[in-house]
Amino acid sequence: MVAGHLQEKKGFFYMVLCWADINGKRKTKWVSTGLSIKGNKKKAQKLLMETRKTFVPDNVVPIKQEMLFADFIEQWLEIVKSSVQTMTYSSYSNMIKSVIAPYFRERSITLAGLTATDIQSFYTHELKRVKASSVIHYHANIHKALKYAVKVDLIPTNPADKIERPKKERFVGSFYDANEINKLFSVAAGTKLELPVMMGAFYGLRRSEVLGLK
Repeated sequence: MVAGHLQEKKGFFYMVLCWADINGKRKTKWVSTGLSIKGNKKKAQKLLMETRKTFVPDNVVPIKQEMLFADFIEQWLEIVKSSVQTMTYSSYSNMIKSVIAPYFRERSITLAGLTATDIQSFYTHELKRVKASSVIHYHANIHKALKYAVKVDLIPTNPADKIERPKKERFVGSFYDANEINKLFSVAAGTKLELPVMMGAFYGLRRSEVLGLK
C-alpha cells in the first residue's frame, strides 16, 4: 500500500499518493476525490484509504507475501516516510538499509516465510557486534513493519510478537572533575568546538540541544 494524505485545493479534497520507484526516486500523484471540503472529511479519509490499498504505481515492485522480507521492509520504510519526522525517517532508513535488510536479503527469507526463530537469530547475530540498545531499535522497526503487514492482510500474525527483546543495559553516567574540564576548555579554546563545549559544561546541554540553539 502506498503512502498518502489529503490536501485541500480550490474548495475540494485531493489525495496525494506517494511512493518510491524501483530506482528509489520519490514519486507523487494528485487524485481528486470530487468531494468538497465542507462536511466531507470522513468520506475523503475513507476514500483515501481505499485508494491507497488499490493503487498500483508504475515502476515499483508490488507488495506480496512471496517477496523477500528485505524488499518488504524497505518498501514499508517509504510508506511511513510521510507520517514521521525527517530525523525519525533518517534513523529508520539507516538501520533498515545498512543492517536489517542486508542480513535478511543474504538469507533469502520471504515475508510469508519469516519466523520468530529467524528474527531471534538476527538479534543474536547483532548482539555480537552492537549493544542491546541498538538491537532494541532494530526490534522496534521490524515489529512496526510486520504490524503493518498484518494490518493489510499480507500475513496472519506478527512473528515479532513472540520475541523477547534484549534488556537494555543499565546506564552509568560519568562526569569530568574540575581539572579535567579546565583541560578540556584549554584544548577547545580557539576552535569551532569551544562554544559547544562551554554550553555543555556550564548548562548541562546535550549535543543535539547545543546544535539546536538559534
